[in-house]
Amino acid sequence: MKILLSWSSGKDSAWALHALNQTHPGAVAGLLTTVNEAVDRVAMHGVRRSVLEAQAAAAGLPLRAVPIPEPCPNEVYEAKMRTAVESAVREGFTHVAFGDLFLEDVRRYREERLAGSGLQPLFPLWGIPTARLAEQMIEGGIRARVVCVDTRHLDASFVGREFDRSLLRDLPASVDPCAENGEFHTCVYAGPMFRASLGLDIGERVRREPFTWCDLAIRA
Repeated sequence: MKILLSWSSGKDSAWALHALNQTHPGAVAGLLTTVNEAVDRVAMHGVRRSVLEAQAAAAGLPLRAVPIPEPCPNEVYEAKMRTAVESAVREGFTHVAFGDLFLEDVRRYREERLAGSGLQPLFPLWGIPTARLAEQMIEGGIRARVVCVDTRHLDASFVGREFDRSLLRDLPASVDPCAENGEFHTCVYAGPMFRASLGLDIGERVRREPFTWCDLAIRA
């Protein structure tokens, strides 16, 4: 088994890596991330490539960054991912793992696109109740900052906050504890999946309705 992990830079993909390291030690052999080529940042999360690369180094895994345009039509996205999957298969990868939690349509989309590709999908966190999962992550030592908020669901003041029990207590009842519906996104800087923690400085906040981002940079 040789696993490629879909890596967003956030807590769910990081915890998926931790889970896979427990169940399939040594099987994860690479991280796959889509990067907005216009700004050289992780798509949607807005995390700088330098932070992304530092995460991969801390995990001890090679990074496969897939550049995508902005905006990115779905057919372009699928063509880019198809090329990435074909390359992975040629290099001996047998599985691709995702940090998805409970959205059936997302899982079905991934399974349909991967059918016959040579890569089997894995969902190591699937079905775990998200309140319990969030607590497991925090108890397990994951450290992350909120880097993006959808202000249709959550106040912009949450951007930059630590993903911790205090944040969980402050979340409105309508917001999933793990933000599986896209209410917020995180950037992980420490945890059991990393060999060492990352020093991050919080920079400016940028608002482009309906989203607010917080810039993070590797501490000099």
